[in-house]
Amino acid sequence: MDLKNINLRDPYILPHNGRYYMYGTRGFGSDGFDVYVSEDLENWSEPSPVFEYYDGFWADRDFWAPEVYKCGDKFVMFASFKSDKRPRGTQVLIADSPEGPFKEYSRGAVTPVEWECLDGTLYIDNGEPYMIFCHEWLQIENGTVCSIKLSDDLKEAVSEPRILWRAKDADCFKNANGEEGYITDGPFVIKVDNELLCFWSTICGGKYMELISRSDNGRMDGKWSIDKKALIDNDGGHGMVFKTFTNEYKFIYHSPNTPTKERPCMIDIELFDLKENCNK
Repeated sequence: MDLKNINLRDPYILPHNGRYYMYGTRGFGSDGFDVYVSEDLENWSEPSPVFEYYDGFWADRDFWAPEVYKCGDKFVMFASFKSDKRPRGTQVLIADSPEGPFKEYSRGAVTPVEWECLDGTLYIDNGEPYMIFCHEWLQIENGTVCSIKLSDDLKEAVSEPRILWRAKDADCFKNANGEEGYITDGPFVIKVDNELLCFWSTICGGKYMELISRSDNGRMDGKWSIDKKALIDNDGGHGMVFKTFTNEYKFIYHSPNTPTKERPCMIDIELFDLKENCNK
């Protein structure tokens, strides 16, 4: 399959053992996740299920934004779920293979129990695991990106959440009028030399876009600021960066942000240029 024929939101790629494993939110809104596999980033397998709703699972809707990481000899998935008895939150799943099947690992979501949260992503800061996630605008109007420290086994939160920034901190909202809410979406954290960057998305002036925030001390506990210039402002977002087997960096995101029309889009990215990017 070609990327243009894959209906997928929130794409995430795990390079592993000569293959690329792509996960994401099913564009048709089903209650499960698939993996697509490629050796060259051009030709992709048909989707293969890695997790499906089953009787007794706590959530029954909004199966969103799976991300998969290799942790020791296991593969860990962060994904968001919701039910009418529990606000949306990010749970940790686990498998022996990147092709699944994934099973529950944490006891329900590890995000705050009363919060509407989504899009948790993992970052290891000086050996300590953190989940970076969004507190959703639907609950608080001005959405936030937050961090929370996890236990070493990733099963639970061991700190209170810390707000890193709010959607309205973005420069694009200074002249925006009539916004119904201020969205934070799809954070992804990566370190470039000693600079810590977070890619994330919002909708401003009717445009879905990808922004970059950065920590002033290269750590999670720094003060975060948002670049003035968007990385992408043409109806694309919820992206992530990965390194190819030929040591090139790629940025993958979905566009357009229209249900059933979303496609994964991949571009080359010069991470080191981003150190001087976007504030001029």
